[in-house]
Amino acid sequence: MDKYPKVRIDFCTKCKWNLRAAWYAQELLQTFDSQLGEVAMSPADGGVFQVYVQLQSDLEPQLVWDRKEKGFPESKELKQVVRDLVDPARNLGHCEKK
Repeated sequence: MDKYPKVRIDFCTKCKWNLRAAWYAQELLQTFDSQLGEVAMSPADGGVFQVYVQLQSDLEPQLVWDRKEKGFPESKELKQVVRDLVDPARNLGHCEKK
């Protein structure tokens, strides 16, 4: 069993969303540093941009963001949905202020 949660970002290569996916990955790694075991980027097509969180290796990844339903997230929105699964008690600092 993996010790840390994993995040996977599926992104459409035909839409040229690889830089956007890399930016989100960097934001998550910087924010959650030692709390994530992996942030993976997974090439896809068909206009896909989805973010999954897998809490344990024996559990199915949970879809936490789908561009087709919600559009692209702001960085703070994505951090908040990941935080709510990974470490609900964690304060995200300035991202939490209104």
